[in-house]
Amino acid sequence: MRTGKRLAAVAVVAGTSLMVATACTGGSGDPGGNTSAGFTACADRPDTCNSGSTRKGGTLTYTVEKTINNWNLNDSDGNQLEFGFIARTMLPQAFIPQPDLKPAMNQDLLVSAEQTSADPQTIVYKIQPKATWDDGTPVSADDFVYAWQTQNGRDCLDCAAANSSGYNQMQSVTGSDDGRTVTVVYGTPFTDWQQKFASMYPAHVARQHGDLAASWKWFTENRINFSAGPFKLAEYNKDVSVTLVPNDRWYGKDRSPLSKLIFRIITDQDQEIPALRNNEVQVVYPQPSRDIIDQVKQIPGVNYTIGHGLQWEHLDLNLKNKFLADRNLRQAIFTATDRDEIISRTVGQFDPSVKPLNSHNLTPGAEGYKDVVTPTGAGTGDVDAAKKVLTDAGYSGVGTQLETPTGEPVTLRIAYTAGTTVRQQTCELFQAQMSKLGIKVEIAPSQALGQTLGNGDFDVILFAWVADPFVFSGGMQLWNSTSESNFGRWENKDSDALLRQAATETERNKAFDALNQADELLSKDFYVLPLYQKPTFLAAYAKFVNIRDNATNAGPPYNAQQWGQKAS
Repeated sequence: MRTGKRLAAVAVVAGTSLMVATACTGGSGDPGGNTSAGFTACADRPDTCNSGSTRKGGTLTYTVEKTINNWNLNDSDGNQLEFGFIARTMLPQAFIPQPDLKPAMNQDLLVSAEQTSADPQTIVYKIQPKATWDDGTPVSADDFVYAWQTQNGRDCLDCAAANSSGYNQMQSVTGSDDGRTVTVVYGTPFTDWQQKFASMYPAHVARQHGDLAASWKWFTENRINFSAGPFKLAEYNKDVSVTLVPNDRWYGKDRSPLSKLIFRIITDQDQEIPALRNNEVQVVYPQPSRDIIDQVKQIPGVNYTIGHGLQWEHLDLNLKNKFLADRNLRQAIFTATDRDEIISRTVGQFDPSVKPLNSHNLTPGAEGYKDVVTPTGAGTGDVDAAKKVLTDAGYSGVGTQLETPTGEPVTLRIAYTAGTTVRQQTCELFQAQMSKLGIKVEIAPSQALGQTLGNGDFDVILFAWVADPFVFSGGMQLWNSTSESNFGRWENKDSDALLRQAATETERNKAFDALNQADELLSKDFYVLPLYQKPTFLAAYAKFVNIRDNATNAGPPYNAQQWGQKAS
């Protein structure tokens, strides 16, 4: 799941990207009785449940479902959810989304982070005196400056930043106190300033590899052999596993008791649960299906939970496609898409609480949530209405073999991440639904979703955004006309203006109003169809503690340094 744009986590999928932290439940809620002992307290205490003291030693293996094709998490092609789980154990970040879906200042890295002035908006960060990279170089203002310069869209035109929002509003980033104090002045206010300076790369390493563009490229191509986090890279077995060990220069409060933390890459979901059953892996966080959940429930000594958070599944159309450039066709496709059928035949089989999602920015129960999809008729499965749109627009062969007004047969490809059962089922349902309009749809599994998105190698694509708590920045990242994460290349100047207003507004009610106005424009143009708020599924052996769901782009590894075997 990507999180940026040429990508935002993606959860894609990575992903991802844009939902708000004030959702109605924490990440480890129990929507349908699908929580075992060990995780039952997570509904009420999402940030502290499954806590316990640990003993030293042992190896924990965690599964991820995507291969690593780019080592720069901030690059639009590297901004993938699962890679983020790995990279953030080594890269410093100012604020970390928590299981309760709210951001918390990273006290290991920072003494403080405060807005000291509203006009101009000024943020002052004070770095912990002991914060260092594992080669002994202090974490300093230089790292903040490098993050700003490579992601603001001005200083490095060849840096394909996943999300320039916020960075492009900064007027200056300067250091003082021997680099331990960082002062950021915004030229225009930025509502979600706490989102910035996540996953920072080392400026002193960058300088060894040329200018901004050259170093950015170097970070995309080379492994993260540096760390200012609790772990460091010990071994990488391409497309198989990433082995981390505790960083012996780690300056933070909690030093990992584990001997090794292994991220095992399993791209075929059918192999994940057998690996868990055989104790080859101890934690899985798959995209859930009824079969996966039923299998996990039969494994002795494994706890599990279903949660809801800042993840949402959606269908995107590529507007560079010659057929999909026509709004009439897009409207017909989305009108004929039956979200209720998709839900009832996939995720609804194990989580009956799932309902169609009707916002591109917010989850139900969140502050500012507004239904902007229902008024458009999208997602209803109304085939007759969809056929009328096509007939009125001059299409022929409606319901048999659809042809454009100029007589060209309409065919499309839908892409999804290979090896994910629920997405395969969804694509098959979409294929069948489109056949009612006379549209032939080819299903095209993707082995590298980030590359597929970044290259625009799709007509229709199914994936998920996984958000952080910063909704206004997320809107800019996903829907702004020039954003690298706007993969389908939707362009709307009125929406751009509203998104900028939302991201710079100091009054939250006005910011939400602008965001929802932009969302109404997006919905009426039939570019992306939200399907549902995506359930998460976490399963872990009970002998390990301090593991809990975090249904944001931080994921369960947000506190990986605390994971360990029970002390007794």
